[in-house]
Amino acid sequence: MKALAALIAVFFFVAQLAPGPAWWAGPQPEEDTYVVPLADPVLEARAKALQRELRCLVCQGQSIDESNAPLAADLRRLIRQQIQGGQSDNDIKSFLVARYGAFVLMKPPVRDDTFFLWFGPAMLVLVGVGVIGVIVARSRRRLGNDEESDLKLDVPEST
Repeated sequence: MKALAALIAVFFFVAQLAPGPAWWAGPQPEEDTYVVPLADPVLEARAKALQRELRCLVCQGQSIDESNAPLAADLRRLIRQQIQGGQSDNDIKSFLVARYGAFVLMKPPVRDDTFFLWFGPAMLVLVGVGVIGVIVARSRRRLGNDEESDLKLDVPEST
């Protein structure tokens, strides 16, 4: 019985050292996130500036200029194609907003659907300050009432 347990233990130890399923599946293609820069340095600078104004929809905290996500690389290629096609920056932004929504912009416009994005954090801070103020005011009132009751001594009157 001990020999069987030792054999099972050795099997599991060796199984952990073996390559995993990725090795069995064969070589995995690497996703190419490299984007060929435009030949004209002015157009390339324009593309870079536009990329900094657009949000990566995968990373969400980075611009497509900073992101290494495959979707960001595709959007960088798309921007370069449209710049070479003669589109203006506003045309490219409008195309991407129509396709992905206003969220694709790093600075979305103030509208009904983006109102909370712009003013939500300030409103939450104000609500938090108000809640803290109410809590402090109530605790001061309670302390004030407790001090008054502590000062009143119940001393029987002597006649």
